[in-house]
Amino acid sequence: MESIILIVHILLALGIIGFVMIQQGKGADAGASFGGGASQTVFGSSGSGNFLSRSTAILATAFFVTSLALGVYARQKAESVSDLGIPSEEVIEKLEQDAPVVEEYAPSSDAPELDASDEQPVVEDTAN
Repeated sequence: MESIILIVHILLALGIIGFVMIQQGKGADAGASFGGGASQTVFGSSGSGNFLSRSTAILATAFFVTSLALGVYARQKAESVSDLGIPSEEVIEKLEQDAPVVEEYAPSSDAPELDASDEQPVVEDTAN
């Protein structure tokens, strides 16, 4: 069902784009007063403005409805993720409390300390 709504949603988006591109701007009617009359229009003397405006409004309404439907499906999928075995916050907090704590390493007081004055043995290169 979700894929059908998605396909309809995409077709509605393309339809809205097409109807908006077909519509003429407000300044397009200025030429009609100088001889370009409504006799050349396919939609009659009232022009295509009403038909295209109403069609665009209907397509936009259907587009919003499909957007809401897809949002509902997305929310249902997000809620079902918790059923996949991902632990909840309470379980994670309990595991963190029960986990052993690793303390920082600190040398013990009986470990010998090296001074800068201690000489290091020199290794001679005998390969040459």
